[in-house]
Amino acid sequence: MVLRLNPASGIPLYLQLIEQVKHAIETGAIRAGEQLPSVRQMAEDLVINPNTVARAYRDLEQEGIIELKHGLGAFIRDSMIARSRLMQKAQTVLESAFDRLETFDLSEDEIRRLVENELALRRTPKPARKKDA
Repeated sequence: MVLRLNPASGIPLYLQLIEQVKHAIETGAIRAGEQLPSVRQMAEDLVINPNTVARAYRDLEQEGIIELKHGLGAFIRDSMIARSRLMQKAQTVLESAFDRLETFDLSEDEIRRLVENELALRRTPKPARKKDA
């Protein structure tokens, strides 16, 4: 796994590291159960502070992406691989939907409002159906 951080990007290094680990999982560069480099080794490889790596690993653990085993290291959770495949399928569906929306000559802002509105509607509890007597 090759990770490259860009200190000049303006994005905190720990966030870049998190995103790159997620991307490596999504592309299959890292597999379920595979061990990540130790905090010290990752920091040396990327020439960054070990605290930065530790923070990224803690955040990845909180998101359920990795499992930290005391004294053994950080491992990719099995559940993340299945989730990654699901996300790839969802991305394809989303691309198709956006392609269709673009045929209506809608602006990016109009499409964004439609998507945000639909998400808001789905979060709102639906009224209970009345039973027929």
